[in-house]
Amino acid sequence: MKDAPIIILDEATANVDPENEKDLVDAIEALTKEKTIIMIAHRLKTVRNADKIIVIDHGKIVQMGKHDELIEEEGIHRRFVNARELAVGWKL
Repeated sequence: MKDAPIIILDEATANVDPENEKDLVDAIEALTKEKTIIMIAHRLKTVRNADKIIVIDHGKIVQMGKHDELIEEEGIHRRFVNARELAVGWKL
């Protein structure tokens, strides 16, 4: 990672418990300053602050923008965020 100008991370935080996720994300940020990062993720927390989020559905780009922009338009990103927020409050 040290010498690479572009870093690709595929589900880098997928199997990390929440207690260690912040430490991992902080370490990735420290190691990748001034680099282009392509991050593939399903966790909203992982991509929320990205410069650009690209939403792909069935192999096609269907949305592109910052989190706040995508939340304002109807689409997969907003539905995903809304479903996630509902799931957090769900209890048996």
